[in-house]
Amino acid sequence: MIDTWQHKIGIIVPSWNTVMEYETQRLCGAGSGGGASVHSMRIPHTADTEEKLMGLSVQAPEAAKLLAHAKVNVIGYGCTASGFLHTPAEDKALAERIKDETGIPCATSSRAIVDGLRALGAIKLSLASPYAPWLNERLKQYLTADGFEVLAMQGLSTEAHSTITRERILALVDEVMRPDTEAIFISCSNFRTLEIIDGIEQKYNLPVVTSNASMMWQMLRLLNDKRDVPGAGRLFKL
Repeated sequence: MIDTWQHKIGIIVPSWNTVMEYETQRLCGAGSGGGASVHSMRIPHTADTEEKLMGLSVQAPEAAKLLAHAKVNVIGYGCTASGFLHTPAEDKALAERIKDETGIPCATSSRAIVDGLRALGAIKLSLASPYAPWLNERLKQYLTADGFEVLAMQGLSTEAHSTITRERILALVDEVMRPDTEAIFISCSNFRTLEIIDGIEQKYNLPVVTSNASMMWQMLRLLNDKRDVPGAGRLFKL
């Protein structure tokens, strides 16, 4: 049992999200290097429309300032789709703004995914998500603008992200696999994937990058914490 409290992790969570806190808490308590606590700030979100998703990024800096009251060591902004609706430069600028206004390093889910994929040396991707086609297309545009190639993508056209079973997510990954795939990207911080990362990596002998695991990886690396987190994928071994 880990009995030390090494970091205070702050996360900004869309209000309907019930997965990100669950997975982040488990990622914090695993691996060598000591445990960590998770402190969350929720911001209103009730529908995956472009207007509401873009609005999340507007609210994020004020939410970060409240997290700063708890003297957290790092902040993670956890809505992947909201980040991907901006340009890569705009998303990076949001993280820099939060850092400048709070004095606390910040990771965004979408930038953490990109940085994780680059660290793994993966360019050709298979993308699985719970999203509607229009939102998947915007994710593809963001990734393409950052130099990646999306070989295949498939969503479930649902907003009930957290209710999707592991079996359906595994089947979705099967649907998007292609012979030239270099990494599997499963998007959405409200999509429960932590328990299946290892199994997918073993099945396909490919790295798996997910929204919550990659953001945790980025937050730890911002704190110069290089721990390996069992079950969270090859990314944590870098």
